[in-house]
Amino acid sequence: MPSKAKTGKKLVIVESPAKSKTIAKYLGEGFIVEASIGHIRDLPQPSELPAELKKTSVGKFAVDIENDFKPYYVVSADKRKKVTELKAALKDADALYLATDGDREGEAIAWHLLEVLKPKVPVYRMTFGEITKEAIHRAMDNLRDVDTALVDAQETRRVLDRLYGYEISPVLWRKVARGLSAGRVQSVVTRMVVDRERERMAFKAASYWDLTGQFGAGSASFKAKLAAVDGAKVASGRDFNDAGELTARNSVHLNEELATSLAAGLQDADFRVRSVDTKPYTRRPAAPFTTSTLQQEAGRKLRFSSKSTMQIAQRLYENGYITYMRTDSSALSDEAVTAARRQASELYGPEYIPASPRVYSNKAANAQEAHEAVRPAGDSFRTPAQVAKLLSGDEFRLYELIWKRTVASQMGDAKGSTATIRLGAVAADGRDAEFSASGTVITFPGFLAAYEEGKDESRGDDDSDEARRLPNVAKDDALTASDVVAVGHETSPPPRFTEASLTAELEKKGIGRPSTYASTISTIQDRGYVRKQGSALVPSWIAFSVIRLLEQHFTDYVDYEFTADMEGDLDKIANGQAVGSAWLRHFYFGEESDPGLLSIVNNLGEIDAREINSIPITDEITLRVGKFGPYLESSVATVDPKTGEIVENSRANVPEELAPDELTAAKAIELMETAAPEERVLGADPHTGHTVVAKNGRYGAYVTEVIPEMTEEQIANQPVEYYKNGKPKPPKKPVKAKPRTGSLFASMTVDSVTLDEALQLMSLPRALGEDAEGNLITVQNGRFGPYLKKGTDSRSIGTEEEIFTITLEQALEIYSQPKQRGARAAVPPLAEFGPDPVSEKNIVVKEGRFGPYITDGITNITVPRATSLEELTREQAIELLAEKRAKGPVKRTTTARKAPAKKKAPAKK
Repeated sequence: MPSKAKTGKKLVIVESPAKSKTIAKYLGEGFIVEASIGHIRDLPQPSELPAELKKTSVGKFAVDIENDFKPYYVVSADKRKKVTELKAALKDADALYLATDGDREGEAIAWHLLEVLKPKVPVYRMTFGEITKEAIHRAMDNLRDVDTALVDAQETRRVLDRLYGYEISPVLWRKVARGLSAGRVQSVVTRMVVDRERERMAFKAASYWDLTGQFGAGSASFKAKLAAVDGAKVASGRDFNDAGELTARNSVHLNEELATSLAAGLQDADFRVRSVDTKPYTRRPAAPFTTSTLQQEAGRKLRFSSKSTMQIAQRLYENGYITYMRTDSSALSDEAVTAARRQASELYGPEYIPASPRVYSNKAANAQEAHEAVRPAGDSFRTPAQVAKLLSGDEFRLYELIWKRTVASQMGDAKGSTATIRLGAVAADGRDAEFSASGTVITFPGFLAAYEEGKDESRGDDDSDEARRLPNVAKDDALTASDVVAVGHETSPPPRFTEASLTAELEKKGIGRPSTYASTISTIQDRGYVRKQGSALVPSWIAFSVIRLLEQHFTDYVDYEFTADMEGDLDKIANGQAVGSAWLRHFYFGEESDPGLLSIVNNLGEIDAREINSIPITDEITLRVGKFGPYLESSVATVDPKTGEIVENSRANVPEELAPDELTAAKAIELMETAAPEERVLGADPHTGHTVVAKNGRYGAYVTEVIPEMTEEQIANQPVEYYKNGKPKPPKKPVKAKPRTGSLFASMTVDSVTLDEALQLMSLPRALGEDAEGNLITVQNGRFGPYLKKGTDSRSIGTEEEIFTITLEQALEIYSQPKQRGARAAVPPLAEFGPDPVSEKNIVVKEGRFGPYITDGITNITVPRATSLEELTREQAIELLAEKRAKGPVKRTTTARKAPAKKKAPAKK
């Protein structure tokens, strides 16, 4: 058979179309660059397996657990066309270059391409950390084979996550609620958020007092704070534990009385300087960005979510502006160091760069340093001004942040001095009071000229001494005193995690990979385990139930160290120091002394679902996590103040917006006392005899009729039907009649609605009559208010009360007017948040067809269902708009219409 003629073409496969376009510019003629658009195959759902495999060892997970955990891969349905296209392109090529990302995921994509395409031409693995001409040419000079150890690590992780999720999630379905999921990393991250909320719930505030005063030396004055009384340190917030107990030894705890009397006794005291201490101040720049620190800093400075940060960074990378954004390394290449030092020297002066380059090493647990830090791409960096017109607003802001951090990392230390002044006086009652003031003066800004790292919220006293210049005083100098006052404080609970601080904690503990933090944090919000309150992450009550079950019955699998150790084991597999199949065998089947996941699941014993879903709030009130959300239940019978009836196990709904740490004993009692009745009987419909009740439902208050079910006797007395053979058919089970219902008007409550009002509500829609063409016009209430309906033409009317008073003539008058799209009148926005930092246009919340949405007039995003308008903040609105912009416009596909088939000519006779 003749060999295939050489075409001179080389096929290069990357993951994304954007990446392929950028690379194609640098490779030139002879190279065909195609995109696989991510993974081309994956594990199917077990239900999608061929029938002959469903009852085998592959059937449960789509993984052969009896044959070295070999995965059963299938080409995704939406990738079959792409695979066909890649095979066609490969037929015309003399060589195949697999140029997917250089991490485990990218290596796995390359391996899957190799397995599916089965090339008969030379194959080369090509990796690069940035998409620039220089980097692509360097990559062509350093080709290699597919790294099977990296592939093994990725495959092990994929199978591990399948085993974990498919074994543990069904337990949550049975004992907590359907649709919940457990995940190797997501469950641990959820536990971290729940643990922090538990700390806040257990926290007891401590009250403490101190003094502040304004002191003068000549024409200069400064503020100082009480530091000691009679030589004993004055207790501050950091001296108390979370139980409100003073833990610092030899310290004095001032209460209001002691502090106020001391302030009064110092009003005419003779204050003098007791000591002046000056020390040199040095501050080093932060290391260049890793994936984790980039997400943290973008969250602090730009208010981006982790997900939004990674989406924007992905675009910057694929279009050649920054290096690969998934990295644990803070190291810079020699070329990058040279570029950063050169740019710092040009922009700030040669005195701003140190004599030798700075070298950074990673301090995070389980760091993989296969890549460079995230930095501007190229052997010379483009300044933000040079790319401003080429990038969108959010892209520019993130590029500028990365550029500043990279350049600053190679600049000199900030230098200065910190002075501390101790001053004091003796009060009228003989107590000795010593005050302290500190300030730092920067004499050489160094890297601060380019960049300063942000900080997360922290506990304790906020006594920042940065950039405060103190007067030039000496020991024994006399000082004037004014505004010496007592100030009260309370200790604060541990701050809730933000996305930035949670990311930092995950990296510190070595849990998961920084490249997956964004998707994990997004997942726990999508699952309903966590919601955002401003920028803080607040766990739901269902998250408490899930974590409680996992802690009690799957202890290791939500243990922080155990999870970090698993990450370390995956690193060993990636380095070729361990084999994935053997590790999975131990994880799933275990050994005698170390049971695996299968043994734990098979020996769970009885799990008390009620106990798992119950959290005591007081001795008498328990929070329950129910099918329709959390509610409070009292174990003590109560008397209904209106009816005098004794109510066993009275209940009260818990408002969705109420954070768990806000459900105190006092709040629980308040909710129980003010709870609206779940159901109130209004009377009987005089026409049907059916009982009419008012209820508080999940979606608001409503009225409905109770249709009695047929008794067994009534069913038996129905007319008998017979089969064709003459035998009688069994009595039919009656079809359950649908009761009439009606939502209460905004002006009505379950307590106040009357039987007559209920009957009116249940009678809707109300027919008004017909127009001249015989079209029926009705009036009814809807999600967006009362409206008229004539065929498909709907018109809004004024108030709900008009539903029962509007006449046919009034309706015809409304229909005689042209229909105004948008609204019957200009509707004011539901909320306003001021100008957007990117578009500089006003951010408002409006009511839309599918619910409230946020808009700046350019970008629209629906308000998440889990977020109420009352708790929506400006920061959240900015972040949601930024995420929507990061996704770019929705690409709408249109299907070409087929030309109508030509009619055949009639046959000639």
